[in-house]
Amino acid sequence: MKQTPQRNVFCRKAARKGVLAAALIGLSFSASAQTVPDEQGDYIIPRTEANIARLGEDLTPMGSLRAGNADGTIPEWTGGLGRDDWPAGYEPGDRHPDPYADDEPLFVITAENYQDYADQLSAGHKAAFERYPDTFRMKIYPSRRSASFPERIYEATRSNASTGQLVAAGEGVVDVAEGLPFPLPQNAYELVWNHKMKYKGTGGRRYFNQVVPTAGGNYQLIRLREEFLGLYYVEGNTIADTNNILLYFFQEVESPARLAGNILLVHESLNQVEQPRQAWIYNPGQRRVRRAPNVAYDNPGTASDGLRTNDMTDMFNGAMDRFNWEIVGQREMFIPYNSYQAHSDELEPDDLVTPGHLNPEHMRYEVHRVWVVEANLREGTRHINARRTMYLDADSYQIAIIDHYDQRGNMWRVSEAHSINYYDVPTLWVTIESTMDLQSGRYIANGIDNQDPVMTFDEDLSASDYTPQALRVRGRR
Repeated sequence: MKQTPQRNVFCRKAARKGVLAAALIGLSFSASAQTVPDEQGDYIIPRTEANIARLGEDLTPMGSLRAGNADGTIPEWTGGLGRDDWPAGYEPGDRHPDPYADDEPLFVITAENYQDYADQLSAGHKAAFERYPDTFRMKIYPSRRSASFPERIYEATRSNASTGQLVAAGEGVVDVAEGLPFPLPQNAYELVWNHKMKYKGTGGRRYFNQVVPTAGGNYQLIRLREEFLGLYYVEGNTIADTNNILLYFFQEVESPARLAGNILLVHESLNQVEQPRQAWIYNPGQRRVRRAPNVAYDNPGTASDGLRTNDMTDMFNGAMDRFNWEIVGQREMFIPYNSYQAHSDELEPDDLVTPGHLNPEHMRYEVHRVWVVEANLREGTRHINARRTMYLDADSYQIAIIDHYDQRGNMWRVSEAHSINYYDVPTLWVTIESTMDLQSGRYIANGIDNQDPVMTFDEDLSASDYTPQALRVRGRR
């Protein structure tokens, strides 16, 4: 491919910083701790009145640097996608057309050249190039800082910056309302809570269909219909109004027939020590509702063939108490972003599902600033992952990539959040989640909903619909 000026910039940056050595798939990888400093020379900005006043000024309302980088590969944040940026003819409720449809890839990273960009790739992505040298590639597009949220969320976030606190050894949050709890994060717990509490609308419905292909690419689409209600995001609510519930989550399997009718209900709590997650399942064969305490941590997710754990939904969710958490730093990295091609209703599942990984022809990657967080298994606890390295988009706190390591410390899996700005809301959130198992040669992907109704965010839902009693009624319909 012809070299573009921006590609040359990336190559020069890699040469200046030193190219990391390629590693074989069976070896452990370590992440670079390259930082992106603020004007004080530190990536952690102290939570002072003066710095809180910077939110919405030289910092974005969510706390990231407004300015672009020195090389011009990351532009200035100018507000993200707004009403004036909607594609012509779009109406709320439509599937979201690509506002960047005219963009062309700057270059493509392959197994032959990935070491030239090693400083801006996750360990998992480098391992994927080694595992799938003939098929895995990353099309790099111009960076578009599209993340945006409602103005009331910005206002609440600024207020939370002065009041928000962690409690229960990081397992709970208090004194915040509606917005992001920690726009000036001081530690890894606050960063992960920002991801978990990012605005997702007040109540919505979606099809989050799942595929679990064989190594050869054969699959059966599992249709998953989901609902979610977040009272925390309701205008005027405080934590006291949520009854300690961050999210009510409902999931029903519609097909295939052997799984149809299975239902999962989860009450996700804000303070996991005060009230751990509660979950129930309805089995149509037994026609009864049962408590499901195992719907947490590393127990397998619905119909996942063991390729996805419960705490991998939305990249990471649930209690944090089985790991020690640490901020490694900030980096500029290639991450999935503005994945409107993968979101398109012009695609069928067969267009996306290929052996080993999703079809890279329809995936988009851009360079963005990310927070790097490491979670290492705490002594005396158990989890199938000994370590996870998480990369959070600095503009939205959406976890974009996770590198998963096994008990021997070897690279195992890499998860990706292919996200878009749902600009009618607006919020930046996932359209497809995928996890490549680099040891088995298989993967799992959720959100293959291209031919289904688009996700909604402002449904008039009630907490009374998400009780065990209501689950019993809904299951017997």
